[in-house]
Amino acid sequence: MRAVVQRVSSARVTPGGGIGPGLCVLLGVADGDTEDDATRLAGKVARLRIFQNDEGRFDRSVVDTGGAALVVSQFTLLADTAKGNRPSFAAAAGPEVAEPLYERFCDELRALGVPVETGVFGARMKVELVNDGPVTIVL
Repeated sequence: MRAVVQRVSSARVTPGGGIGPGLCVLLGVADGDTEDDATRLAGKVARLRIFQNDEGRFDRSVVDTGGAALVVSQFTLLADTAKGNRPSFAAAAGPEVAEPLYERFCDELRALGVPVETGVFGARMKVELVNDGPVTIVL
């Protein structure tokens, strides 16, 4: 599983939902990923301390700040460009595996107290965000 996590002041996906301050998470599910991987990654994202405290240090998580998460499925995060210029997506899980794991990731974030909005799995989407910082972490 691969996630690109961006601290945002706002984000939205069409079709789908939007959030105010929080995290925009682009999530790619790899072949061989499990429910345990989704649970572990959701915990990491929820507790990732990339929000500033009163001294300006990264010391607060999205849970601490009361922020939300916009989670967008993105199989292209698993692209392999080692051979040539056309990316291979062979490492990405098929939709029958990826969608339930994507949903599990979102459910686990919600269980940790993070409000979650999503795009539409498998749809062509447009993502708009205001990256705050900018802060972008690849997990």
